[in-house]
Amino acid sequence: MIEIKNLSKAYKKRKVLHHIDATISNPGIYAVLGPNGSGKTTLMKICMGLVLPDEGDVYIYRESVRASIQYRRMVSYLPQIARFPDNLKVKELLQLTEHLRGKAQRKEMLMELLDLDPYMDQLFRNLSGGTQQKVNLVTCLMYDVPLYLLDEPTAALDPVTQIRLKEFIQHERERGKMVVLTTHVPHLVQAIADEIFFLLYGDIYFHGSVEQLIGAYQANDVEEAIARLLMYEQEKVKI
Repeated sequence: MIEIKNLSKAYKKRKVLHHIDATISNPGIYAVLGPNGSGKTTLMKICMGLVLPDEGDVYIYRESVRASIQYRRMVSYLPQIARFPDNLKVKELLQLTEHLRGKAQRKEMLMELLDLDPYMDQLFRNLSGGTQQKVNLVTCLMYDVPLYLLDEPTAALDPVTQIRLKEFIQHERERGKMVVLTTHVPHLVQAIADEIFFLLYGDIYFHGSVEQLIGAYQANDVEEAIARLLMYEQEKVKI
C-alpha cells in the first residue's frame, strides 16, 4: 500500500508537487504520466527517501518514508538512469548488489530473459545504452518483493526486450504484486496499466483507468487522449 498525504516539493521557486494526495491499496499496474518536469521522478525518489519533501509524507505499508527505512525491504526501485561504477564488469555489479542487499531470488532467470549472459565479463562503461538498462532492470527485478517502483523501465530497450519486460510485469501483477511505473510510451500504458495518475502543474490532474482517460477526451487511444489533454490545458493558459 502507498499513501501520499499533502505532499509538496519545490526546487527553488519552481513547484514540482503541490499538496497532492493519493492512495494505491491493491495489487496492479499503476502508470504515472506527465510532461517533462511534472514531478514523476521526484515522486519516485521521495518514495525511496532519496529526496525529502517540503511538506507532507508518503507511507509505504504504513511506514513513513521520512521516519523509517524498514519499508525498503519490501520495495525494489529502478532509477531512470543507471549510475553504476563503470570500471566494474557486469557480473561484479550484480555481485556488489547482492552483497549490499542480500541474495537475489531470480537473478539467473532475469539474465536469461533479458539476454544478459553474453555481457557478464564486459565493463559497464563499454555497454550500449540498451544493455546498461538491462543491467539496471536485473538489479531491480531479481528481488521478489511486493512493490516495484520503475522509473522509465523501457528507456533505450529494443522492441523484443520491451515485449519481454511487458510480459514480465504483467506476470508480476498476476502474482499479486504492485507495480508503479513512469513512462513516456503511451502504447505500454494502454497495454498494461490498471490505473493512470497524470501529473500536471504540480497536481494529480487525472486519476482513473485507461478507458476513463480515453473517454474523457473522446480519443481513440491513450496517446491521443494525452495530446488532447495537454492541448486543452495550453489553450486555457493562453486565455
